[in-house]
Order: sequence, then C-alpha cells, then structure tokens
Amino acid sequence: MSFTPPVLTCFFVLMAIACAPADDAVQRPLVLSPSPGNPRNSEGDFIKLNDGRMMFLYTHFTGGGSDHAAAYLAARFSQDGGETWSDDDVAVVPNEGGFNVMSVSLLRLANGEIALFYLRKNSLADCRPVMRVSRDEAKTWSEPTVCIDTVGYYVLNNDRAVQLSSGRLVLPVAQHKNDAEKGAFDGRGIISCFLSDDAGKTWRQSRTVQQGERLTFQEPGVVELRDGRLMMFVRTPHGSQYVAYSEDQGDTWSDLAPSNIISPLSPASIKRIPHTNDLLLVWNNHDGVAEAYRGKRTPLTVAISRDEGRTWERTKTLEDDPNGWYCYTAMEFVENDVLLAHCAGDRRQGGLNTTQITRFSLGWVYDN
Repeated sequence: MSFTPPVLTCFFVLMAIACAPADDAVQRPLVLSPSPGNPRNSEGDFIKLNDGRMMFLYTHFTGGGSDHAAAYLAARFSQDGGETWSDDDVAVVPNEGGFNVMSVSLLRLANGEIALFYLRKNSLADCRPVMRVSRDEAKTWSEPTVCIDTVGYYVLNNDRAVQLSSGRLVLPVAQHKNDAEKGAFDGRGIISCFLSDDAGKTWRQSRTVQQGERLTFQEPGVVELRDGRLMMFVRTPHGSQYVAYSEDQGDTWSDLAPSNIISPLSPASIKRIPHTNDLLLVWNNHDGVAEAYRGKRTPLTVAISRDEGRTWERTKTLEDDPNGWYCYTAMEFVENDVLLAHCAGDRRQGGLNTTQITRFSLGWVYDN
C-alpha cells in the first residue's frame, strides 16, 4: 500500500485547484426571478444529499416582496454538482407563520441527520428560529420545534447555523425590539448566540449579550477558527463588519470592534475551504470603492484568508452592477468549486426579489 505524505497531498490538491480553467470559472446556472404570484425569491441554503444530489432550499414568496409577506420554503435539486438545476419547485415547508417562514439554514449533523432551521414570523413581536430534522435525506421532516422559548423578534440569517467540531450547535441571532401598535422597529440589534449540546433538543442563550449604546449591530454570523476560538462578524452601518471572539465555544465573547472587512450595511459570509483550510469571505467590498457604489450592496466580491481572518487577499469581483443588490449569501463547496446562492436583483426594481446561484472555481480565486 502506497502512502502519500500529508504535505504532498496538500500540494497536489492545491495544484489541481490552481489548474482549474479561469476563462469559465464564474457561472450562473440558476436565476430565480419574480413572476406572477411569486414576487420574490430569496434567503436559502444548500445541503448535499447522500445520493450525490445537491438540494437548494429557499424562500418562495407569494404575498408580496416585503420581509413580512406570505411565503413558503421550496426546493430545487442538482445532480451534477450545481452545474444544472431542476426546473420546478418542490414545496417543503408550508407557510405556518402568521406572516411567513423564511431564512433557511441547513446542517448535516454529526449523527448523519439533516437539520433545517428557518424563521417562523408570526408578528412584529414574534419572530423566532425553529428546527426540523430529516432522517431520510430530506424526503420527510419532523414537526418543528422552537429554538428560543422567550417570545421576541429574533433574526437568524440564512446559512448562519453552525455545527462546531465538538458537535455543539450555534445560532447567532440579533434580537430587535418592536412596538407592534406603533409599528416602530429598533434597528439596534441585541447580539447573542443560542447553543445546543444535544443535537438541538434543548437550547440556552450565551452568557454574553451585546448591544451598542450608540452603535447598530445586526445579522451576526460565526465561524470556527483553527485554534478552537470562534469569530463573530456582524453587519453595521459604521463602515465595516464588526468582529468579536469567543474562547469557550460561543458562551462568552469579547466586545464587538471594527474589522478590516470594509462594507456597507450588508451581511458578509465566511466559511472554511475544506481542501486548503483557508477562510473564504463573500461580501460587498467597499474598500476604496467608487462613488457609484457607496452605500449600496454592490459589488459582490470574494477573498481568502490564510491567517484566520487577520488579513484578506486574492480579492475577486463576482458582480459589479452599480444597480445590483447582492446579499444574503449561502455558501457550499463542491470538490474544487464554490456554490453561492444570493440575492441578485436590481435595486430599482426590488433588489431582494431575485435569487441567483453562482458557481466558480477555487483556482480562479487562488489564481496561482
């Protein structure tokens, strides 16, 4: 039996990635545009099934284009790693909320089951993540269980649920206060994490709960670092993503502080690249951006970090339409390619109403 040293294995993987063709590296195999009776499609996530298919589950709106309009969860499938997708929706979760159901996260749990998280929006005072489980590869789902007992308006973005190497589940959320009678919404989110150590059967809130006195924090995300710490990244209107760190798997956190991820008021996404162990960042890069882009969720860019988020390099632009609205990104890795699902509408005509799947080569990003 032959043995390839780990260093050489990594070298061969990197060479395979680097040799990927650059001329067709960025593809757009699926665009879900609004249509009569379906005014918006947005906020989904991917999961790879054991039969090799990829499932994309997203929010299919029927009652309008607002975040509170009626919607259900629908699926599309790919049998070739995301190069092509099925033409028709498969309804998965009906509209069981007073407003809607939206913002999907999918996880392959350590026990092999698939966990589905989404927001059940009942009212301006009650929006909470719920969880369903599938034991038959997304053919059927358990009844939903609410992850947060206390009634409130909690925002969990799509593709934000995280399973740590220890098995702990982490849901980074922003709680927003509402005066339902006056229709007043407090944009200053109260940031915390909800944690489960029993595969989602029970949940508890992190000990650290943060809200800026004069700062606005919204839509947090979390990524696990190589040394076991967690890094939280949060969207703000203050010129960059703010970050915080946890040394105890999400229970306590450092204070949120500005980062070198320069961005408008728009969410970022960060995940670890399986083959290289680097971090991949997707965001609206506003570092030195032209005036035509300021304050807008465009361009859509990617970059990698080899030092656990301290610096970012190899910045590449995926989309740069000044009127584009690129945000709420889900990320999945398929061999040496990346799948993104993100909003890609024209801000003059809804912005969030169109979802696009983008597929590109990691070789194009590394550009070695």
